[in-house]
Amino acid sequence: MNAPQFDIAVIGGGPGGYVAAIRAAQLGMKAVVIEREHLGGICLNWGCIPTKALLRAAELRHSIDEMKDFGITVGEVKIDLGAVVARSRKVAGRLSMGVKHLLKKNKVTVIEARAKLGPKSGDMRHIELDNGSQIAAKHVIVATGARARALPGIAADGTHILTYREAMVPGDLPESLIIIGSGAIGAEFASFYHDMGVKVTLVEAMDRILPVEDTEVSAFVQKTFEKRGISVMTGVKLSKVTTDKNGVSASFDGVDAPLQASRMILAVGITGNVEDLGLDGSAVKLDRGHIVTDGFGRTGEAGIYAIGDVTGPPWLAHKASHEGIICVEAIAGLADVHAIAPGAVPGCTYCRPQVASVGLTEAAALAAGHDVRVGRFPFAGNGKAIALGDDGGFVKTIFDRKTGELLGAHMVGPEVTELIQGYAVARTLEATEAELMATIFPHPTLSEAMHESVLDAYGRAIHF
Repeated sequence: MNAPQFDIAVIGGGPGGYVAAIRAAQLGMKAVVIEREHLGGICLNWGCIPTKALLRAAELRHSIDEMKDFGITVGEVKIDLGAVVARSRKVAGRLSMGVKHLLKKNKVTVIEARAKLGPKSGDMRHIELDNGSQIAAKHVIVATGARARALPGIAADGTHILTYREAMVPGDLPESLIIIGSGAIGAEFASFYHDMGVKVTLVEAMDRILPVEDTEVSAFVQKTFEKRGISVMTGVKLSKVTTDKNGVSASFDGVDAPLQASRMILAVGITGNVEDLGLDGSAVKLDRGHIVTDGFGRTGEAGIYAIGDVTGPPWLAHKASHEGIICVEAIAGLADVHAIAPGAVPGCTYCRPQVASVGLTEAAALAAGHDVRVGRFPFAGNGKAIALGDDGGFVKTIFDRKTGELLGAHMVGPEVTELIQGYAVARTLEATEAELMATIFPHPTLSEAMHESVLDAYGRAIHF
């Protein structure tokens, strides 16, 4: 075989792929990453990182409106949308270059091309590249990620009907906007555009927004959104969209009049990038557009693995990175490799108010047969939140009554995306309610609300 040979070939250079390749190199394996577009993948280039840069601008814009409450007077505020978007792209570009540096530092070969799995020769798998060349590897990790899911008969045109890509680089701010889908992506765009002065309507087919979150959290966010002036429609299904020079007209089943707006964003989920990979005829199984794997990234075909968004929900960058490490360490034969435990992956939504959670919701815990104890603590009772002028929201913790196990934690309010890791660590360490109650939390901090929520579950809350 004349093709360059590697121990591990990773198809896709996103947060799962490049981390897997670096870990392979650390373990002494010869690794290659094949990336068709941008190192860092969707998350770094078109997802979690640039959207946070946009949301930071929106947060600052909102903060200016509140300056009078802090005794500070600010003059006329102007938004340079081009500069806002340019900074977002600059942040993404900087981090993409950082990924390139890390791969080079760890002596990982990088190939810019599209890859397709070829036949096997002995213990080596051919990989065909669209530049006309080939490589071969003993192990192949598919980390091709996912893309925005389309609705039947409703196609994004990039002008009036947008996907998240177009929504992140607007040339101007529309007068009004319809967002279809109220998961993390939809909620974040609703928050950003509203703070930038756009009239936003958020639409969800389920009976509540942020449907994967605890029902109390969903209700609080919806109430807060509506108080801010964001219109929310739930329990309605989009049936038809037409466009003209004036914008979009959206019709919904069971709703008499169509909804009019300048533009629409489709945020209805994602589907795995499984096409044109050479999976046909292999033992790799697909389920609803995603590759089926076990807890270590193994597929039904020996020597072919898959990690990250291409394997299904939750579609989160940190899950992909962790899966990449697990997969490579399992390939290397390390003895202490563990699959991701159910409910161990924290989720974060960076709208205003922020949302973060880990583990089971209260409804899921009850459905699983747990006898639960539930604690809550409002940020309105937290000194640091009051001092910050951001005391909306709460912390909710769910315990098994018999064992004291922390089944789930759900937070909405200031900086909860930074706080949730405390509960994630507690779950990993299998901390019980007694250990959490015995932990000393610093004062004054937002984290005290986490402690008070635990105390409340056991009738010991001091400040509530």
